[in-house]
Amino acid sequence: MLEILGPIKIVDLRAAVVEGAEGGFPPAIALICDSIGQMDLGWIEKSNALRVSMFEQVAPVCMQAAAYRALAGTLNSAVPMIGFEDLMEELSAYYWDGSLDDEGAIQTMKDWRGLEDDDIDPDQLPSGVLSRRPAWMLAENAAPLKCLPVGLANRIRRLRKASKALDALPHGESAWHYNGEFVLEYFPEYMDYGTLPPMTIVPFDVFAREIDDVARPCMETGFNDIVGLYQLPDPAVVDRWFTSLKLGAELLLAAQDLIDTNPFHP
Repeated sequence: MLEILGPIKIVDLRAAVVEGAEGGFPPAIALICDSIGQMDLGWIEKSNALRVSMFEQVAPVCMQAAAYRALAGTLNSAVPMIGFEDLMEELSAYYWDGSLDDEGAIQTMKDWRGLEDDDIDPDQLPSGVLSRRPAWMLAENAAPLKCLPVGLANRIRRLRKASKALDALPHGESAWHYNGEFVLEYFPEYMDYGTLPPMTIVPFDVFAREIDDVARPCMETGFNDIVGLYQLPDPAVVDRWFTSLKLGAELLLAAQDLIDTNPFHP
């Protein structure tokens, strides 16, 4: 297990064998995420103002957006992440009583907080949050693979292929499947934990206030950091667990390679 998970640096993972609570549940292997905060996206989130000396030049937005789009569409196959759409859903519940348009949000802020029009911060409206997304977060800015450098396009293809391989596993045969139905049978203390995963690919330097607000309950009680829960009714299924563990590790290593490698390199 250590050989499989050891090369993964973008997220800290550990596995634990746990016993089921009273009720006849078999032992299980839990895969747990020990990382908290924003995943370092390397060159993908760099601007000219934040350029890193190891890169000869900052990648154009079309490359950054293509890489970010690939990560946003695949990482949740292995490690649960708070993406931008997830953040907007949480903000909708936290700020706007389910609204995702300015009109509904304004009315909610007036009704709930007693605010007048002049008191409402435009940055805290749905349109204000959306407008603050860096250009590299916008899918419409992503270049198609055929227009990317060969090395970058191949790394994105590797990531997508690994995601498809992991997604093809039946949920009951994947080390990376979060089985919420049984979690409390093995971790009853999670009854008092928050529901959000501990990691995000939303840039904290842009959305610090919003992430702090929605994640505050989890920071006080604990994040839902269980990645997968795999039951072991008999020893024969351990081999299947290892097979699926390798598939998820390949996905994370592909993501790591995409983040760490200069996009202009082969």
